[in-house]
Amino acid sequence: MPINVNNPEADALTREFAQMAGVGITDAIVIAMREAIERRNRAETPLQTAARLRKAHGIALSDNARKPLPREAFDEMWDEA
Repeated sequence: MPINVNNPEADALTREFAQMAGVGITDAIVIAMREAIERRNRAETPLQTAARLRKAHGIALSDNARKPLPREAFDEMWDEA
């Protein structure tokens, strides 16, 4: 399936990367997308981010804070009263 790049910046970046990597445009796109996907997969999850931030700021979760709120708490946020 063909890819049509109409964005001048995307075209310029792709060509620059292809030249840096010594490959053609198609291979440059494949390499860049594989690297981007790998980086995303290695990124920390939201739970890991929250744990890291709590640790950095000396915040500990109590057992009570770990319990999910009852459904009524969420329902109250949406009441049109």
